[in-house]
Formats: sequence, structure tokens, C-alpha cells
Amino acid sequence: MIEIKKQKKFKDIIKYYFDKRMFKILLLGAISGFPWVIIGSSLSLWLKEEGLSRTTIGWAGLIFAVYAFNYLWAPLIDRIYIPYLTKKIGHRKSWIFLMQIVILLSLIFWSFVEPTNNLGLVIGTGLIVALASSTQDITVDALRIEQINENEKEAMAAGAAVAVVGWWSGYKLGGVLALNLAQYFENLGLVNYWQITFIGLGMVVVLLNLGLLFINEKSFSTKQEIQNKLDQKILSKLNKKNIFTKVIAWLSSTISGPLISFFKKNGFSIAVGIIFFIFLFKIGEAFLGRMSVIFYKEIGFTKSDIALYSKTFGWITTVVFTLLGGLFTIRSGIIKSMFLAGILMASTNILFTVLAWSDKSYILFALAVVLDDIAAAFATVAFVAFISLLVDRNYTATQYALLASIGTAGRTTLASSSGALVDWLNGDWGIFFIITALMVIPSLILLYRIKDKIKLND
Repeated sequence: MIEIKKQKKFKDIIKYYFDKRMFKILLLGAISGFPWVIIGSSLSLWLKEEGLSRTTIGWAGLIFAVYAFNYLWAPLIDRIYIPYLTKKIGHRKSWIFLMQIVILLSLIFWSFVEPTNNLGLVIGTGLIVALASSTQDITVDALRIEQINENEKEAMAAGAAVAVVGWWSGYKLGGVLALNLAQYFENLGLVNYWQITFIGLGMVVVLLNLGLLFINEKSFSTKQEIQNKLDQKILSKLNKKNIFTKVIAWLSSTISGPLISFFKKNGFSIAVGIIFFIFLFKIGEAFLGRMSVIFYKEIGFTKSDIALYSKTFGWITTVVFTLLGGLFTIRSGIIKSMFLAGILMASTNILFTVLAWSDKSYILFALAVVLDDIAAAFATVAFVAFISLLVDRNYTATQYALLASIGTAGRTTLASSSGALVDWLNGDWGIFFIITALMVIPSLILLYRIKDKIKLND
């Protein structure tokens, strides 16, 4: 009887992946993941092949820090409407479209720049891409959640898994395209092969914008009315109506409301514990990810090798195990999934130590990359589902942006010292990866202490 019940439950869960809304969520995930190809692996390898040091490349990664602070302007994205575009394609889509145009123009600018003598311009443009990408993520996440009705919890969990698959598809397949284009143009003998590659990546941005037009968006008028009523309610308690009191009312309803809701729901001490856990959980993975392409290059693998093993094979395993991770999360619970994800991340990081201390081996390279992608898949889908279950649906965009930004803060601000850490270790990659494996332990200890008091919307 137990086996029949489990089989039925599995069938009931897997059907959510075939909901037509999941295809739209998949595209939204790809739109969110693709910019990381531009300012992550592509920019890092471009700077590496121009002769810049590991430390310089690592610190250049500070541009990712803007993802940690996009919650600061999330209320503005929620309430400011883009002239003309909002009425034509919708509030959420208009913001995504505008940010995609900014990214496209940045790629075109890069195609005319030589980084060695214009490092400030290159990094500055990368910062613009990161700002545009982090801004569109606010809207992408909100639009993704709004594709699912509020009472469809299983579909929401499945949507989290599909969104992760979309993100990794945009990142991995975009990486395959970027690396192979760069290798192809380099083989042709073109000196500015990376600049030409960025034009090719710009074409992908155009295609993503075309796909965006086919995603439905619910009317924003109802939420706008609720926001305005809350402003007026707060304003009426201030007795006076002037510019100053209107600003106070606006800030109170858009910023204070989501924060008060989060701390009131969980209690101050547990809420602080949740914030620290989110900050610490994926730091080790970020340290490894920031230096992985540099590591592969230094131990003798070509761009084509990296594209095949790290991007192509990695994408396949990521898609499969993200979907399986989604099923595991739904059936076993989010807390168990988080513990398993943390253990997997630490274990796979140790494999990179073995790779670093061994002779060049394609089999070991493939094994380390694939298992690391499996761990990352489980970790990411569990992490997204965890945050999605924490947020108050009345403040979805702002609270999700806040919690996601806190997680990004740990991965970007601290991981920016990854290159400096490798240099400090005199290039001992094995010790570096052992250190990254140990980084997950504090977060798991913290989760264990607060796990029974966390209030999730499940």
C-alpha cells in the first residue's frame, strides 16, 4: 500500500511540469540567466587572455555585488511605469524589455573596446550590464510568481524548479555559444575575437526579447489601487498633506510594510537567523564558480574543452537534476532539501581538489564538473523554493528581491576575494577547493538551530 501511495504522489507531482505556463517560466529563467554569461565566464576569460592577473579578475567580479542590493530599488520597479511600453506590453515586461536594450547596447560598446588600455571602461560597462540584469531580475521573479495562482502551491514549487532550469539553460547554453564563438574567431586568426563574439551574444538578447512578447501578464491596475489606498490611509494619519508627508506615506507603504511583515511573521531572532543562513549558504559554491574557468584554463584545458564538459554536459545534468530536485523538494520537504544540498556542495568541491592534485584527466574533469552541476542544481532549486515559501504574497516582489539579494551578497562580496585567495595560497588550487568545501558548514549549523521555528507558506 505504501508503494502505491508513493507512486501516485509522484505522478501527481510530475504533471505540473507539463503545464503550459511552465514554458513561459522557462523563458523567464533563461532571460535572467543569460547576462551572467556576459559578465561572468565571458568577461573573466576575456580579461585572462588579455594578460590580466587572477587578483584583478577576481576583484572585477565585484560588479556582481549590485545583485545584492537590487532590493533597494525594488519598490521603485514595482511602482514606476515606463511611458508607452507599460500600456503596450505590460508593466513587468516593459521593465524587462528596457533592461534588455541596455544590455544589448553594452555588448555593442564592448565590441569596440580593447580592455588592456581601457580596463575602467570595460569594467564600467560590465557594471552597467550587472545593474540592468539585477534590475530585470526583480521583475522576472515577480512575473514568474504571478504566472501561478496564489493557491497553487505544488505548481509554485514546480515553477521554481523550471525557473532554475531556465536560468541554467540561459547560462550554460549561452556559455557554450560564447566560448565556441570565441574559439572559432580565434582560430580564424582574428585578434579581436572576443569583441566579435559579443556581437553574436547581442543577437541572443534580441531573440529573448521576441520571446518575451508571448508571455502573458495580469493587469496591474488592482495592485496599483491597493498601493494608492494604503498611501492615502497612512497619509490620513499624518494629519497634513504636503510633499513631505506624501513621501513618508509612500516610503512607509512600499518599504516598511514588507520588512515589518517579514519580521512580524517569523519573530525577530528567527528572522535574523534566516537572513544569516541565506547570506552564508552558497558562499563556497560562489568561490569555486568565480575561479572555475580560470582553474580549467591553468591546468591545460582549452575553451572548447570547457564548453563541452563544463557547459554542454553541465547543462544536461543541471536540467535533469534540477527537475528531480524539484520533485524531491516537494515530496521530502524544503528543510531536508537544504541540508542535502549543502552536503552535496561540500562533497563535490572536494572532487576539484582531487582534480587539482592529479595529472590532466578528461574523465576526472568530466566527473568533477558533472557532479558539481548536480549539487548546484539541487542547491539552487531548494534555495529558490525556500525563498518563495518565505515571502508574503502581498509583498512578493520586494520581499523576494530582498531575500534573494541577501543570498547574492554572500556570493558576490565575499567571493570577489577568490582570486586573491588563490594567489595567497601560491596557486595551490587543491587547498583552495578544500576551503570552499568547509564554507558551507556554518550555514548548516545555523539552519539546524532554527529549522523548527521557521514559518513557511506550505
